Amino acid sequence: MAKKKIVLAYSGGLDTSVMLEWLKEEYDCEVITFTGDLGQGEDLVAAKEKALRHGVKKAYIVDQRAEYARDFIVPALQAGAVYEGKYLLGTSLARPILAKGQVEIARRVGAHAVAHGATGKGNDQVRFELAFKALAPDLEIIAPWRKWEITGRVDALAYCKKRGIEVEVSAEKPYSIDRNMWHTSYEGGVLEDPAFAPEEEMFQLTVSSDKAPAKERRLTIGFKQGVPVSLDGKSMAPDKLIMALNKIAGANGVGRTDVVENRLVGIKSRGVYEAPAATVLYFAQRELEMLVMERELYHYKQQVSLRYAEMIYNGQWFHPLRESLAAFVLHSQQTVTGEVIVGLRRGVMRVISRRSPYSLYSKDLVTFEAGKGYDQKDAEGFINLFGLPTKLAGEVNRKRTRKKRNG
Repeated sequence: MAKKKIVLAYSGGLDTSVMLEWLKEEYDCEVITFTGDLGQGEDLVAAKEKALRHGVKKAYIVDQRAEYARDFIVPALQAGAVYEGKYLLGTSLARPILAKGQVEIARRVGAHAVAHGATGKGNDQVRFELAFKALAPDLEIIAPWRKWEITGRVDALAYCKKRGIEVEVSAEKPYSIDRNMWHTSYEGGVLEDPAFAPEEEMFQLTVSSDKAPAKERRLTIGFKQGVPVSLDGKSMAPDKLIMALNKIAGANGVGRTDVVENRLVGIKSRGVYEAPAATVLYFAQRELEMLVMERELYHYKQQVSLRYAEMIYNGQWFHPLRESLAAFVLHSQQTVTGEVIVGLRRGVMRVISRRSPYSLYSKDLVTFEAGKGYDQKDAEGFINLFGLPTKLAGEVNRKRTRKKRNG
């Protein structure tokens, strides 16, 4: 009888290197690795070769960059989804597409289970497993961190040393790094103290503001229905544009965020993030929306943005409500077409200009000089009607106060 097969989400880092060996020992099964290329800038071939050296017969690398940008990042950008006002969801968006790719490989090889490397304290376990439940409810889910005796990175490093597994992480520098085209995150180790200031050498995508060029760098970003489609007049697919913008914005010191956030499991955690392209694109997209979007629609979309971000953060990408909100967002973006010029200088970002064929801005209406289409005399009647409830409440309060004063 053929051995059962488990597909492991594999990066070649500390946790998944340990898991590869542990799964083979614990389950006496064939382990197949899946590595998704999300633009993390790592040598994925080396990770594959490492898996093969440790007895894996099949190791898959899947290029998911275009799909990630098109089907996950862009919808979140269009939604204006930012968690707790600061976190741009780089890890949160990566997990559902990785889970999707992992399920596709599991189906291809006839696996009975999928395994992930998320810990029992964090959000990623929820994100992976809700995606698995939505896409492949029949597959068994294995979460080693919730099963084995390893309690932390020190134990994991000892496990690797005992079995001759080489890993880059050391006990002296144990913070975790997670990178894809939308951001790089740093957590754990010395960063677990919210009062600790990150060391400059930690950062990979951005320079410090004092080392950035003194001259302002101006960027022209083109959008079509809320999708970024060009950079400085050159048409680009979203993934190519994001990668190019990461280099430009990062070189100008834009994109660093230090966040204490509320995890889904109820724990506050501290993460340091670099998201140069994401920071600029969210800024530019919002500036364009403010130019073209009708007031009530824009205000309601702000409410949707909060819920949308929360659902992404909580691992509910494949939830029916998130998909329904996405339909609303997509409809709201019909006129979000145009160009925004953004200035970057030493970590500071400013809007220089924005233009759109669907602009709702009317100089004739807004001007302090004589214009067309607005009669200031009409404002008196509007204020009287709009303020009627306030006036009635004021009269009642005045009578009540007078009565109370007179005893």
